[in-house]
Amino acid sequence: MESNKKYWKGLEEYNNTPDFVKNNKNEFAEPLPIEDVLNEAGLSTVTPRRDFLKALGFGLGAVTLAACQSTPLKKSIPYLVKPEEVTPGIPNYYTSSFNGQSILVKTREGRPIKIEPNPNAGQFNRGTDARAQASVLDLYDVSKLKAPALVKGGQVEETTWAKIDSFVKGELAKAQAGGKKIRIVASTVNSPSTNAVIAQFITKYPAAKLVQYDAVSYTGIIQANQNSFGKAVLPKYNFDKADLIVSFSADFLGTWINGEEFTAQYTDNRNYKSLANKKMSRHIQFESGMSLTGTNADTRVPVKLSEEGPALIALYNAITGVALPGGTLGNNTTADKVIKLVAKELVQAKGKGLVVCGSNDVSTQILVNAINAAIGSYGTTIDLDNPCYLYAGNDAEFNGLVAEMSRGEVGAVLFLNSNPVYDAANAKAFTDALAKVPAKISFSDRADETASVCDAIAINHNYLESWGDANAYEGYYSIVQPTINPVFNSRQAEESLLTWADAPVKDYYQFVRSNWETKMLPAVGLKWDEVLEKGVINATAKTAGAYSFTLSLGAVATSVVNSSKALAKEVELQVYENIPMRDGKNANNAFLQELPDPVSKVTWDNFVALAPKFAEKLKVKEFDVVTVKGSNGYSVDLPVLIQPGQAQGTASIALGYGRTKVGKAGNDVGKNAYPFVSFVNGTFQYATSVTITPTGGHYELAQTQTHHSFEGRNVIREATFKEYLKDPAAGTGKGEGHKDYDLWDQYEKPGNNWVMAIDLNACTGCGSCVVACNVENNIPVVGRDEVRRRREMHWIRIDRYYSYETKEGDVTREKEIAKLEDLDHVSVVHQPMLCQHCDHAPCETVCPVLATVHSSDGLNHMAYNRCVGTRYCANNCPYKVRRFNWFNYWNDSRFDNYLNNEFTQLVLNPDVTTRSRGVMEKCSMCIQRIQGGKLQAKLEKRPLKDGDIKMACQEACSANAIVFGDANDPNSEVSKALRSERIYYVLEEINVKPGIGYMTKIRNTDTTVQA
Repeated sequence: MESNKKYWKGLEEYNNTPDFVKNNKNEFAEPLPIEDVLNEAGLSTVTPRRDFLKALGFGLGAVTLAACQSTPLKKSIPYLVKPEEVTPGIPNYYTSSFNGQSILVKTREGRPIKIEPNPNAGQFNRGTDARAQASVLDLYDVSKLKAPALVKGGQVEETTWAKIDSFVKGELAKAQAGGKKIRIVASTVNSPSTNAVIAQFITKYPAAKLVQYDAVSYTGIIQANQNSFGKAVLPKYNFDKADLIVSFSADFLGTWINGEEFTAQYTDNRNYKSLANKKMSRHIQFESGMSLTGTNADTRVPVKLSEEGPALIALYNAITGVALPGGTLGNNTTADKVIKLVAKELVQAKGKGLVVCGSNDVSTQILVNAINAAIGSYGTTIDLDNPCYLYAGNDAEFNGLVAEMSRGEVGAVLFLNSNPVYDAANAKAFTDALAKVPAKISFSDRADETASVCDAIAINHNYLESWGDANAYEGYYSIVQPTINPVFNSRQAEESLLTWADAPVKDYYQFVRSNWETKMLPAVGLKWDEVLEKGVINATAKTAGAYSFTLSLGAVATSVVNSSKALAKEVELQVYENIPMRDGKNANNAFLQELPDPVSKVTWDNFVALAPKFAEKLKVKEFDVVTVKGSNGYSVDLPVLIQPGQAQGTASIALGYGRTKVGKAGNDVGKNAYPFVSFVNGTFQYATSVTITPTGGHYELAQTQTHHSFEGRNVIREATFKEYLKDPAAGTGKGEGHKDYDLWDQYEKPGNNWVMAIDLNACTGCGSCVVACNVENNIPVVGRDEVRRRREMHWIRIDRYYSYETKEGDVTREKEIAKLEDLDHVSVVHQPMLCQHCDHAPCETVCPVLATVHSSDGLNHMAYNRCVGTRYCANNCPYKVRRFNWFNYWNDSRFDNYLNNEFTQLVLNPDVTTRSRGVMEKCSMCIQRIQGGKLQAKLEKRPLKDGDIKMACQEACSANAIVFGDANDPNSEVSKALRSERIYYVLEEINVKPGIGYMTKIRNTDTTVQA
């Protein structure tokens, strides 16, 4: 039966705005910029016919003359003595670790060019997140300092390491002798070797102390566990063991704690293998702003920030029968009804339920602990005995540091992987206090906001140049090893600390090796070389214990209620991390800046997200600039984004933007929202009340969502879990009865037939695949202005569709809008869209120069040197997945903020041609990987095996949503996936025979209890 669901990509498509109609009535967003192509500066007037003929004649003459000249001289330096481990054309792989994720680093001729997940990591990271994929670009960042520096009168002057060491040692000795405190300010240090170095440093300077803080803090959870169970730890959450997940504003599939690992756990209970066994978890999300996790929930309930605490009290009361005060939700009858149903389901799923909360308030997290204890989560879905060490910041200690500096008690402060002048709550107070410290040393790799107000910058290595280790979870250790010699005259921060401490071993490699050989390796029976090869060790996990909750909740409930009342004023603002920028440390990474936010699809900016009806109430429209002013007096001017699903009376602004001293790509992108963070009841709070005032300005955000339209065709297929259990093919559209007509003869594919399957129930829309594809295939970054012109170059995009269920058949748009409850309760589906490699590809038949052709193994190929840029293929592609090179992005001064310089271009994959201006490009299905896999099998004198070849997007995906392989092998994983009853093909009715099958989206929306 045809679904009554209506889908749209964005509000402009839904409302059929004049701009949307104008931009989509023509396949091409705008005509070819001939003047720009002929002259990078552009022509002031249209070229007359006579001038054109003159230019043509001169051009022919110039070409003839140029042919007489010698070709440009390019010097190449051969190996005098070739390194033994380097074979030109053959990659080398090294294990390493990024933010606790164990990874493989691919190098070519000594250059790191790609990050892959380490297959030995097991459950802890099956894929990688977008930051890990993009991190290889940071190695080649030209904005970094080239040598250590002293800062005098605000001027950064490069110097030598001998002068840095002399200065720092003198200042540390002076502070120690004067009875002053020495403080190392760092984001969480989870490296055993780094902690051992700091211990040696403190032995040398007893006045020293490590103060850890995180820009986005989890102190609330850690302190709540200390108060509840006597264990100041961040738990290990087991989403794979949960049949029912209830989240209050915790974006656990995105930015909350370890979204990459949680995604793997979460999708294991929801992917095609789980559904084949008739099993699927259920997920309910309560939140104010639309998060990535909220878009994936089976049921999403918008709640105001001030309603979150009362909702948790109501849930606790309904589960336990206790009557804590404050559990009323006012006018939010929907949330009240869902809370009562959820309480019954959690009791029914005892031991297999999990409640998580994104708040950093200690009392709120104590309440969450009480709920989890009541439903038997400890020992099953929550593990306190094998905790997570990714975050260990202490907000109260950091706030105490500001007070110490203000009182003049601190003689020296060192900043390790931290930038509090930018990202600390009340950064102004911190900066004022810092000015009273005599000696300030930063380990930053650039003169960032904090380093530029320090006295010395002892530039640190990039992690790809470093030795080290990480301890992400109890018993789980990963190694960090260098994949390239230091690019600049940097020195590892740990080596600097050892030097300043006059340690007996100053070589950090020897220090790390000794630390492992004496402490970690004996327990697992491995040797040092074996660890370097494997990359990780995983000791036997402790048995997770069940914990009873005995704390009285009277004072806790009172605190929660008071905090909620304090928020319930004017507009309730949530500041949050988004997927591309996170906390802002990687703001100069152009790959991340151009990654569309999974929900808003905005690039290169942050914004104020408002619900449609609430925006009307404030008398603002989309892209209107408003002033957001906090109770502390801080204000920013930002454009408005109308966001369906945003709770009424609330606003959301992403953190990580507004950097001023990070580099060419990241400077002055968006506005800084960290000053809205406050310090309340011992922790940083990311919710506050603000006023919003229109300025009368207008600022167009660079969004990608509606750049390509399917013009109302049905490309999303979905069903409920209940419908799926009755009929596994529910929602696929099979049996709808359209007749196929073939214009071409069928032909055999006797060798390989490369195809792909994508599981919409596993894809969370995180975007890691997009960045992986960019890095693997040398896809250029075009910048904000070009994205506004609909010229982004991504080969794979993730389309986000909003939907709602109509109660009748065909209804008018006005009636549909009237039923939408202010667009608060929309559902979202994410769909990866890339070249479908159609057997009857419509692009191939219209290319006048045969630049796009079909291969014998089922792929649609592009011959770049044949393409003359007619763009007929893009016009004829029903999936809109082809990209046109409007400029020489790799060699054009207008793009030098991104990748246009010889140094940054060291990140390029030599196996993939960079495309020139006027050439069409699209997904090649990583043909270089296919050829590499074939060659490797040939060298080993064996046939190709399933799994030998993996796409870049596939390897990056933590959810295993993408499966690639040979359809001619009936036992291949992709063949099994394509035999699923849930498989359908996008626009199957036009009979282009795409090579990518999609599996229907399944939602577990049916409650197991009666209201």
